[in-house]
Amino acid sequence: MFCSVELGARIERVETELITTGSAAAADRLGDEAGFVIPIGGGVASFAAMGSPLNKIAGLGFDGVPETAEFESLEKQYAVRDAPVQVELAHLGDPGIAELLTGRGYRLISYENVLGLDLTAPLEPSTAQDIEIRPSGAAEFEVWLDIVTDGFAHPDTQGVVSHEQFPREILADAMRDLTAAAGVQRYAAIRRDAIAGVASMRISQGIAQLTGATTLPAHRRQGIQSALLSYRLTIAAAAGCDIATITTQPGSKSQQNAQRRGFSLLYTRAILVK
Repeated sequence: MFCSVELGARIERVETELITTGSAAAADRLGDEAGFVIPIGGGVASFAAMGSPLNKIAGLGFDGVPETAEFESLEKQYAVRDAPVQVELAHLGDPGIAELLTGRGYRLISYENVLGLDLTAPLEPSTAQDIEIRPSGAAEFEVWLDIVTDGFAHPDTQGVVSHEQFPREILADAMRDLTAAAGVQRYAAIRRDAIAGVASMRISQGIAQLTGATTLPAHRRQGIQSALLSYRLTIAAAAGCDIATITTQPGSKSQQNAQRRGFSLLYTRAILVK
């Protein structure tokens, strides 16, 4: 699957929408302690709460290079909250953005890969017969969250290790905000009458964002990830999506599983921090 600049811009717009709506929900929840959501260069600068995964600048590079004064103003907003400024920059964007950031002292600390799958083609069915996938409702949110948190605590050792770690309470708040405002849907995989893995997905503008999947260590290498992936892809195709995207650590098991199912590497985001 080929990724043009136009497709990259479309995917980044949906990512920006996810961050914007999730951070806005955090602002509504926190009231006087709310952070900010500020448009910049076609993307967004977000601060949801201290330590939140929604604290980032994303979506830059497809609507011109922001003025230096815009970055100076944003950096002050993060500084008064004693937070680093993290930029996730797609390599398909205007290279002038990277030149501006490195000139301002931003350091390259990591990468993440964005993969995509054409949903207009026939989908490969899941072959895991002993695994049931179903939606995960509000009543089991805490169980679902425990598995997500456990997955972060026991990451797969294949590939590049993530530079991010989040406390359980921070993840819980972020997932509640994303579920309530951004339309993130939750799913559970059942194996041997127990929840063995969980996943989530968001649909917007014809794109299915696969926003995470975790398998408990005791159930890994049993086809849980593939079953969760197949289930979400089927739902996305039925909803009229023409593309599914997934963001992975480079060289990770998640990337390997996705590419085995036909996903292509579309582009890479550089993670820069000041």
